[in-house]
Amino acid sequence: MTVPSTGAAIDSGERRRRPAGRMFKARIGRFDDPADRALMDRLARWVEATYYEELKARPSKHVYLRHLPAEVTAEMDRLRDGEVIRRAILEQFPADSVVTPMQHTDELYISHYNKDFGGDHGLFTRHYDGNLRFMPVGAVVRALIYLQSDATYKVVFADSRVEKAFGSYEFGLLDFHKELHWVEGDYNPEDRQRILLKCNYLIAPKNAVRVTKALLAANTGVFYVVKAAMEYSKSPKTPAQYVVGYLCNIMRLLNNIHPLVPFALILAIVGALGWGLSRL
Repeated sequence: MTVPSTGAAIDSGERRRRPAGRMFKARIGRFDDPADRALMDRLARWVEATYYEELKARPSKHVYLRHLPAEVTAEMDRLRDGEVIRRAILEQFPADSVVTPMQHTDELYISHYNKDFGGDHGLFTRHYDGNLRFMPVGAVVRALIYLQSDATYKVVFADSRVEKAFGSYEFGLLDFHKELHWVEGDYNPEDRQRILLKCNYLIAPKNAVRVTKALLAANTGVFYVVKAAMEYSKSPKTPAQYVVGYLCNIMRLLNNIHPLVPFALILAIVGALGWGLSRL
């Protein structure tokens, strides 16, 4: 299997010297092994057959891989735990870094370009996937593994200055917390389904057991809260869904300014409510 070099203008020596607390530069690659490609074709066909009716709907769809049948997840493991992805990630970290797969957060993703101010609106506008950019050590790298795609959408990794219209069998790696990115395209129900895996990996210094556990806990907690809000408010229909959807988009915009701004807003709201209740 070969892994082509990234479009970012950094040499391999710089990648290997990059400490674990620095930003991971976006990386583009592909699966060239015929066995891997045949596996990806089988998985794409399974997704289209299993979610046939849901794929006709406009919203994007996320499914945790741990909720899929065990035999399907086992095949996906060959891609997300394979040497192609692991080697591409470790190019930018010290040789003794430890890669911890965050499999409990990994998802199957069917992407439909959907800007309706609901929970998945932010997936296609400028955003950071996470809000822990201030972590002093460690990094979370997200792998976008394209089982099937016809390159009708372009992903822009702004901080790394990399752009890519992904096709089938390709993958992109990005810094989950530190890469500002977005998707450019137009929804067309006649397009080939854009099916990919979103897989996350925590990279931390060797022997940093306590730090790794703390980072896993922080990342997992924030991930589940944000994901639940996004899923609830996709293509909103009820007043409550509209409110949560707008809140998701407001928090996304504030996070683009600085990751602490959303926390400050939440504290301010809680403080105001507490003050108001105390005055009653």
